[in-house]
Amino acid sequence: MFSYSMVQMVRSHGPKLDRPLRNELLHLYKPFKWTPCFLHQIFEKGLKKWKKISVVIQFDEQNFSEGCHEVEDTIQQYMRCRSRKHFSIVSCMTVDVTPEAIESLLLNCQHIKKIYLNREVQTLLNHAVPSANADQVVRKGSTLTGQGVTIAVIDTGVYPHDDLVGRITKFVDFINEREDPYDDNGHGTHCAGAVAGSGLLSEGKYVAPAPEANIIGVKVLDKIGSGSLETVMSGVEWCIQYNENNENKIHVLSMSLGSRAEQYDEENEDPMVQIVNKAWEQGMVVCAAAGNDGPDAQTIASPGISRKIITVGALDDSDTSETKGDDDVANFSSRGPTIYGVTKPDILAPGVNIISLRSPGSYIDKLQKGNRVEDDYFQMSGTSMATPICAGIVALALQNDPSLTPDEVKQLLKDGASPWRNRDPNVYGAGFINGENFIPS
Repeated sequence: MFSYSMVQMVRSHGPKLDRPLRNELLHLYKPFKWTPCFLHQIFEKGLKKWKKISVVIQFDEQNFSEGCHEVEDTIQQYMRCRSRKHFSIVSCMTVDVTPEAIESLLLNCQHIKKIYLNREVQTLLNHAVPSANADQVVRKGSTLTGQGVTIAVIDTGVYPHDDLVGRITKFVDFINEREDPYDDNGHGTHCAGAVAGSGLLSEGKYVAPAPEANIIGVKVLDKIGSGSLETVMSGVEWCIQYNENNENKIHVLSMSLGSRAEQYDEENEDPMVQIVNKAWEQGMVVCAAAGNDGPDAQTIASPGISRKIITVGALDDSDTSETKGDDDVANFSSRGPTIYGVTKPDILAPGVNIISLRSPGSYIDKLQKGNRVEDDYFQMSGTSMATPICAGIVALALQNDPSLTPDEVKQLLKDGASPWRNRDPNVYGAGFINGENFIPS
């Protein structure tokens, strides 16, 4: 096997290829087990020329433009290869390439820092708001509702539900390029409702923490809840650029999605971490799901592994509106530390049996009919549900004090949490989110 040219390429250029891409290239040889030896060379030649792989190429920041030109000039020489998108914010570009072209890029393009597989990113699947002590937070004589705060829900889209009427201020679609709000999966709508649902159709029964906040729907995942590094990075980049060009800024990013964290020399080599960190540095509070791979340790998903952003685990509040002895971390909630040794999650929020908005006729709506609640709502569990609840409570703090920086919000959130004594912070974070304690008087 070691004589195969792609195996030799992986061995020679391993440090410049991330592990998922190395595995992808080596797995191309799996069918050779059942193929006569005399055909191996012919099959390998065909694979190298015709197998198309989507990758993310990163350059040193100072050589971004030159690197892009080098790559584009090189791949023009090969069939089935094309440049897809540039991400100048993090000095990356996405490209469709063949193994033959990857080999040429590694040999001839001096500005390439690393090549990543454009890996898959997926969704991370009534009493929640009261139990988080966030249903009647009064400051300066007024009840906080998130008014004037804009939250971007980066997910599967947003269905124009009556509980969000007049508050979906923008919609952008990186999957099907549609202009009007929709959600063919249902996950994003449920998350948007957990952030900002008004409870209109339930007569106030199912109300989110920030029922007057504005929502921007950023669709980066498809009908079955699947996307890629490219689509998610496109969504975050769009939010950063939106804030550069608009007076009415996005204040919070809610990201109930993720992929398995990959081990690099340091966490900032992960392209997803890089781009959410840029959003954070540009003044947006980023709330990301911890993941649903608990109870094992070191299962925090990317981008939740970022030490900058707020990583949210799920609490099982036992369907009660008061914090009692039977409340505990949900068994499925991912645990820290991250694969880089950072203590995570940062906070727990309600994430079990959360009732929020239904997207009629969507993939999840058809698949899980038993989860429908009345005609307009839907019940789901996951750190996906905990994340927008946290984002909604963050919106209340920003309504109360718009001058707060992301770092200040995160510190206040952790300082105001309801702690569990002598409990592992890599399971419980700083404790259970508490809107009343978190928001300064």
